Amino acid sequence: MPVITCIEDLRRLAQRRVPRMFYDYADSGSWTESTYRANEADFQPIRLRQRVAVNMEGRSTRTTMVGQPVAMPVALAPTGLTGMQHADGEILAARAARAFGVPFTLSTMSICSIEDVAQHAGEGFWFQLYVMRDRDFIERLIDRAKAARCGALVLTLDLQILGQRHKDLKNGLSAPPKLTLPNILNMMTKPRWCLGMLGTPRRQFGNIVGHVKGVEDMGSLSAWTAQQFDPRLNWGDVEWIKKRWGGKLILKGIMDVEDAKLAVDSGADAIIVSNHGGRQLDGAESSIRALPRIVDAVGSKIEVHLDGGIRSGQDVLKAWALGARGTYIGRAFLYGLGAMGEAGVTKVLEIIHKELDLTMAFTGHTNIETVDRSILIPGTYPTA
Repeated sequence: MPVITCIEDLRRLAQRRVPRMFYDYADSGSWTESTYRANEADFQPIRLRQRVAVNMEGRSTRTTMVGQPVAMPVALAPTGLTGMQHADGEILAARAARAFGVPFTLSTMSICSIEDVAQHAGEGFWFQLYVMRDRDFIERLIDRAKAARCGALVLTLDLQILGQRHKDLKNGLSAPPKLTLPNILNMMTKPRWCLGMLGTPRRQFGNIVGHVKGVEDMGSLSAWTAQQFDPRLNWGDVEWIKKRWGGKLILKGIMDVEDAKLAVDSGADAIIVSNHGGRQLDGAESSIRALPRIVDAVGSKIEVHLDGGIRSGQDVLKAWALGARGTYIGRAFLYGLGAMGEAGVTKVLEIIHKELDLTMAFTGHTNIETVDRSILIPGTYPTA
């Protein structure tokens, strides 16, 4: 086993261990992937002010996200097909998040169901909702999340239609994978993954199969999902969902100040500045560049979070300094999961926490609540 020191080490290990179609699903964007790359790259020019001769004892990264205590301002982002990166992937990730003290957000398009994950997740179990044309199904899904005692509902607003992801089309992405000759040959080189999948019954979309009339297998599921994402989604639907849910509501996919203001008017508890990891509108601005403008416009009225491009604890601290009161890691935890299962997700959280803690100390702070833009070198970070 190689020595793991950073998220990139886990990415390389995951690439060796996860079948190509599922690794590519996680590690890709839409069209030219320019926004996907910018999400990560735009953190790099931001420079930190190093401070010295400051008492660094008694450091704390603890804070809250939508009123819920967290060990650091990080949540595991909702990611589809997580249970195809590693057998029972959502359950393993939820267990790691619970032990570490950060939220885990389950995707509507997960392999393990809400009920599966609820048995392993703690108070930091959140559920992400896609709006489908079948409103009866959506109502039942919200009710299932309530029954599972999810602490927040994350409503994704930027997937009314699906962005074109070239790698998924070329790989013929499906869950479980179609047994074509190229897929079989590729899976033969991933024995750990294959053994894990042989040992679990969870190989389909657990929140959908068996919960929608007429959807009992992958063939009928593909036909159903192709027509179900609702392009008519609007702010009236957000109001309806908020009323039906009744708990903490987080709106994901905000990249524009006008949309941020409408989100405030909707009564949501938080927004996530996110471009869906560069998987929808290629050519959109990176999340970190959009963040300061949105924080300046609505940060005093609603809690602002950030998703996209975070690969280190330094990225978390930079986002916090620019006004994000929470961040989400998607690809980073998927790399850990694909590389080493639950232990890999734990390793990701440990790496990010250590980098966050040390960087905070080097900038002269012992409590993340006191960190602001003053830790950044003027002219190196995006402004409103």
